[in-house]
Amino acid sequence: MSDAPAQPLIEHLVELRNRLLRGVLACLLIFLCLVYFANDIYALLAEPLLSVMPENASMIATDVAAPFFTPIKLTLVASVFLAMPYLLAQAWGFIAPGLYQHERKLLIPLVFGSGLLFYAGVAFAFYVVFPLAFAFFTAVAPEGVTIATDISNYLDFVLKLFFAFGLAFEIPIATMLLCWSGATTPEKLRSKRPYVIVGAFVVGMLLTPPDIISQTLLALPMWLLFEVGLFFARFYVRKDDEEAQA
Repeated sequence: MSDAPAQPLIEHLVELRNRLLRGVLACLLIFLCLVYFANDIYALLAEPLLSVMPENASMIATDVAAPFFTPIKLTLVASVFLAMPYLLAQAWGFIAPGLYQHERKLLIPLVFGSGLLFYAGVAFAFYVVFPLAFAFFTAVAPEGVTIATDISNYLDFVLKLFFAFGLAFEIPIATMLLCWSGATTPEKLRSKRPYVIVGAFVVGMLLTPPDIISQTLLALPMWLLFEVGLFFARFYVRKDDEEAQA
């Protein structure tokens, strides 16, 4: 524990409640600002698919309420996405007083780096994976099949990919945390590189649609991010003096 005086349990619970309320209010405020543009936000999200659909084809809504609730659902998710830095700051403000100073110095770059990496994963999915994957899907449609994607199914599909790529881009953080916690070392991870590469393609197969393009576009960044995490993990190896203080 840090040198800060210990707080009673009830004060911890009150602080946790206050920080959760601040996070909810931040999401709600962003949602209220964005909800007027809900349809525009959905149109932006659908652009990678609409740009490769055949001429005269369009997206459809098979549920009566889908044209209203689907853009609202997307706006709500976007609000949480945009509020993530503030949510991470609130989480850090609650956890940090219980850490040693050297632990705070080590974890601050990891906490805020994880947010940036998640955003990078989502951007990679939107700008790189979606155009290639949707062009492939529309090109291989059998003759006589009209492509008319349901807007709700499309939203669920892209959110799943956003989460998969955002999570995959956290590999450097996970690698450094494993080495910092003493669970493994960079040398041991380096010796298991062939298994990591195979595992990246297996995870890519499980988290993406059943096509080789999406699987490869997720597996290759995971491998490269593993190498990045391996490089920086050498700076996060737990030292004997830190273990003595724990």
